Amino acid sequence: MSRAVLSLGSNLGDRLGHLRAAVSGLADVLVVASGVYETPPWGDADQPAYLNAAVMVAEPGAPARVWLERAWKLEAAADRRRDPDRRFGPRTLDVDVIAVWEDDGAPVLSDEPELTLPHPRAHLRAFVLRPWIDIEPYGRLPGHGWLSDLLQAEPVAGEVGDVRALPELALESGR
Repeated sequence: MSRAVLSLGSNLGDRLGHLRAAVSGLADVLVVASGVYETPPWGDADQPAYLNAAVMVAEPGAPARVWLERAWKLEAAADRRRDPDRRFGPRTLDVDVIAVWEDDGAPVLSDEPELTLPHPRAHLRAFVLRPWIDIEPYGRLPGHGWLSDLLQAEPVAGEVGDVRALPELALESGR
């Protein structure tokens, strides 16, 4: 079973609604969804706070590119508009493919410009790692190590306190 971890984020419009729509759009492949977290913006401070989550999805034989194409469709459905002058600017929905594993459990490695795997900055982002550990407590980021270790290492350890759990907000989990 090919599986992937996707990171979800939204800081424009109905933030929770955008996350829920993404989870709904993945219902046919969704294994589990994390809790919802509010996080400060990363890379461009002049914007609203984000809601973030992570999901595990799986489908037999699905190549990594399938997950990227699904991410793009979810973003398009949320009317995501990319501002070339603000790479890390605000967005209705951001869906990043963080890591993908083949049916046999081997991690997929890719250096394609559109699909670098594992995600090249995931190990540096508390807003990715903290939700991910919800759905895979003993998870490993290929090439970087255990999620629990990454959360305790700088610079992430200094940012974890800014990642605020919102247990009153829930996303649906799958199969």
